[in-house]
Amino acid sequence: MSKRNKKARNHRRNEITKGIFTVLEKEPKKSFNYKQIAAKIGVTEANDRNNLIKRLVQLKEKKRILEVSRGNYQVLEDTKTYHEGIVDITGKGNAYIVIEGMEDDVFVPQNKLNKAFHKDRVEVYIYPRRDKKKLEGDIHKVLERNKTTFVGILDMQKTFAFVRPTDFRMYTDIFVSLDKIKDANDGDKVVVEITDWPEDVDSPYGQVTEVLGKPGEHNTEIHSILAEYGLPYEFPTEVQHFADSLDTAIKPSEIKKRRDMRNALTFTIDPKDAKDFDDALSFTVLENGNYEIGVHIADVSHYLKEGTVLDDEAYERATSVYLVDRVVPMLPEVLSNNACSLRPNEEKYTFSAIFELDKKAKIVDQWYGRTVINSNERFAYEEAQHIIETGNGKIPQDISIRDGAYEVDKEVVTATLTMDRLAKIMRSKRMDQGAISFDKVEVRFNLNKENEPVGVYFKESKDANKLIEEFMLLANRKVAEFIGKQKPKKTFVYRVHDDPNEDKLMALNGLIKRFGHKLDFTDKKSISSSLNQLLEDVKGQKEQNLVDTLAIRTMSKAIYTVDNIGHYGLAFDYYSHFTSPIRRYPDVMVHRLLQHYLDNGKSPKVEIYEQKCQHSSDMEGLAASAERDSIKYMQIKFMQDHDDKEFVGVISGVTEWGIYVEIIENKCEGMVRIRDIKGDYYIFDEKEYAVVGERTKKSYQLGDEVVVMVKNTDLEKRHLDFSLIGKHN
Repeated sequence: MSKRNKKARNHRRNEITKGIFTVLEKEPKKSFNYKQIAAKIGVTEANDRNNLIKRLVQLKEKKRILEVSRGNYQVLEDTKTYHEGIVDITGKGNAYIVIEGMEDDVFVPQNKLNKAFHKDRVEVYIYPRRDKKKLEGDIHKVLERNKTTFVGILDMQKTFAFVRPTDFRMYTDIFVSLDKIKDANDGDKVVVEITDWPEDVDSPYGQVTEVLGKPGEHNTEIHSILAEYGLPYEFPTEVQHFADSLDTAIKPSEIKKRRDMRNALTFTIDPKDAKDFDDALSFTVLENGNYEIGVHIADVSHYLKEGTVLDDEAYERATSVYLVDRVVPMLPEVLSNNACSLRPNEEKYTFSAIFELDKKAKIVDQWYGRTVINSNERFAYEEAQHIIETGNGKIPQDISIRDGAYEVDKEVVTATLTMDRLAKIMRSKRMDQGAISFDKVEVRFNLNKENEPVGVYFKESKDANKLIEEFMLLANRKVAEFIGKQKPKKTFVYRVHDDPNEDKLMALNGLIKRFGHKLDFTDKKSISSSLNQLLEDVKGQKEQNLVDTLAIRTMSKAIYTVDNIGHYGLAFDYYSHFTSPIRRYPDVMVHRLLQHYLDNGKSPKVEIYEQKCQHSSDMEGLAASAERDSIKYMQIKFMQDHDDKEFVGVISGVTEWGIYVEIIENKCEGMVRIRDIKGDYYIFDEKEYAVVGERTKKSYQLGDEVVVMVKNTDLEKRHLDFSLIGKHN
């Protein structure tokens, strides 16, 4: 017998074995004869039926299954080992099950998914490992759905309808009866909720819960991005009504309870288009020559009371969502843009961290508590940057956010320049202690009145941004330290960041060697300083965004928790989020806990706050995904008008189905499908981050510069396809 025939026979035998266990394990209390098993696994050929009977006998003799009566077989309870894991569905429709504590993920082919969807928690049976092959298994049952609502296109038939989900990981249409489509029309983009999936039907049943509009229309697509992640785009009527009825007046009786900072020189520095100013800085030169610098944060918790519908809604949202063309706020506008926004020349309630610093930025004293302020000025980052760069207060018309050019008071210029100098000292100290400097370039779009992208620009962090950043970091760190060092230990909300993944760092080192860089693994400090050197060295180079992205991927994900392990990326032993309560719910929790402890309150239950931290981290992840999707949508929209142009790009990702290319001049990323690469049959080489031609051995590797053209743009699925012209000389 030839090797090929033997291999085919063994493969068929394995398929029959898998089929037997799939049938028996699905209903472990029931027994089946060979005819019933054959029918369930689709065995019809006489030869296969004979092999099935033989295999049943062999498995019985090996005590892997039980013959409960003549010719009737049942699974042995003790032969099954199930594991819990999370489903990760690939672009090809197969899945990997990620199991905590297990090094290798478990491969599950599409026909063994057993109605599980992407990110569902499932119970999986793992087949005994054969040789050095990857772990394989099948899903026994779904334990918990990640979600039951999906965005898709309504496909109307005469007597029923289907919704075709736009998520490529969703492998099935959803059946909807005509009385459950609301007022949707054929071809509309809708939100559908799965209500049932009977055992004997191919598609789940569902009902339309929301009609988003016509595919391709701007609002339809933006709302569909939010809907995919279960994020709202408007406030419920009762929440809006509650917010509108709040008394937001500044009262003398409340001012008396607070430290009065209204006479201190105070100003805000924010993006030029910002509407919610949640932080302000005050600056005073003390008699001893030191500086009193106040970090004043909007006192959201004064208005946002626990146990109200407004607080419930803010907690559920947990964060504001920043899409390309709009902000979906955590709080209604009456608070976010009005009562809590630290606008100039208005009295506002704030929660403050006030520091006395000497000329070397050393903290001499600190104070925390509720205050009232009256901001003197509002600056855009560009205006503050101009003051820092020129040393004077003459703001030219081209960067002014006021009506024309103007001049800033000398005391504001002095305050800005002094705080810039102190911020640079603090930043330098952080870097010396091992902080990582991720100044990743952010993509921004110039939009016209119709929200069409007419240009792309990049947002970079300059000294004015870093001035604000350093004082916000100072407040966040010192508030966490103030509570974290107290004995006995108190429940608190920390922002933690674990050490980087060593395997990913080694992989990054392998890649950056191609560009002439390397990491130093001598010790923890060497790793962080060599990472910083790498990030500095690639600035302005073609590989910058690629290296920045991959370096960030080596990092653990920062999360909220009550268990403090420090913050690796910032090189802080204690860190929290105190400075943005208008847009982040954890900051609201921090304000409440801080005031509770200042009032000598007892430490609340850890479990309650850990649950809230977990929810906040989860919602932060969803918001970040929605933000990325909105950028992707705009990039595709922008590229629709550039389908006749060749672009130079860097290969930013390599997979079994294709290579991802990021265009250097605008950071738009698209995919070249592996089957579309001409001149050879290309195979994915995982270890080399490359696809390699079988005949020519020509390779396209992560980091290579290539030339591409737009092949196809799909706004509905937010997919951009490129044609590969070749390598860039």
